[in-house]
Amino acid sequence: EVLKTRMQAETKATKQATNDGSAETNESHQSNATIVENGGRSQHDEDVLTDTMQTPTQKEKQKQKQKQTLKEAYQHAASEGMTSYAKLMFENEGGITPFYSGVVTSAIQSATEKALYFFAYTFLKNGYVDITGINNIGTASNLVLGCMAEWAHLPVTLPIDCVTTAIQTDDKNRGAFVLMANILSEKGIGGFYKGIQAYTVLCLKPAIQYTVYEQVKKIVITARRVQAKTHGQRDVDDTLSAAEAFFLGMVARIVATMLTYPYLRAKVMLQSTYGNAKVKPTIPQMIMEQFSHGGVWGLYQGIGPELTRGVFSAALMMMVKERIGVVVRALIDGPARERPMPGAE
Repeated sequence: EVLKTRMQAETKATKQATNDGSAETNESHQSNATIVENGGRSQHDEDVLTDTMQTPTQKEKQKQKQKQTLKEAYQHAASEGMTSYAKLMFENEGGITPFYSGVVTSAIQSATEKALYFFAYTFLKNGYVDITGINNIGTASNLVLGCMAEWAHLPVTLPIDCVTTAIQTDDKNRGAFVLMANILSEKGIGGFYKGIQAYTVLCLKPAIQYTVYEQVKKIVITARRVQAKTHGQRDVDDTLSAAEAFFLGMVARIVATMLTYPYLRAKVMLQSTYGNAKVKPTIPQMIMEQFSHGGVWGLYQGIGPELTRGVFSAALMMMVKERIGVVVRALIDGPARERPMPGAE
């Protein structure tokens, strides 16, 4: 989760936006130019030669230069892939601890989002069936219901998501409450809803995921019924096995992620990289900017950890959901089957 967010936020295209009007940026660029003028001496040699002679201003410039050098190293690692970025984080930030930044808020956000989404989707789906009388919901209707269910939980979950992103991308290691107070003081309540414009497309992600899952599930069950009828069998299992649910969950998540990922990255950048920029670009402008600097890979930077985390999470969730559904139906149907028919002895 942390690796995904950090890689999504890294970009060479937004240096000006993140340091707009900052004198420190100019000083950093001047310090970088000094490396060339000094004949390419190493960072360590420069520190040793000038440490005792530096004024406070020069020391500050030196710190800014070191910070900029490390930032560029992270940007380069992000362009290489998640292994290089993870190695750099491990070496420079104290081992494995940074990989668990924001784990509490991330867990709360994820659990709340999934629970509210399924509650809203089930409520909307039942309402749709009651109003139309159609039990077999089509693909288009499923997408619309899924989008509405996604928007239903955003007022609660997006502020948690914004705080989680702030924790995971904060280089000062401030706590959740400090960052929340900082967001509130700088941007007000609206600061907790940075990146909401990306959800004009991101609302399709869970809708696509669950629609693909449900439609493929219907195909599997239908094929199973046809096969059973061919062999003269009457009883057909209408549920998926654990392996089937796991595999379909993986496929559905991959499809949904690949279709919406550029907007997912844009959302993270609005919450972090462009968070304090005076002029924020629109989502399409950000996507075009990333494409112009990095091509298709620029749009999908950080896709590795996103797929690794998201695919297995979704697959396990759908597998557990199917198994829980089987248990619940067995508990409900059991007493009904045992209850004697009227007039029976």
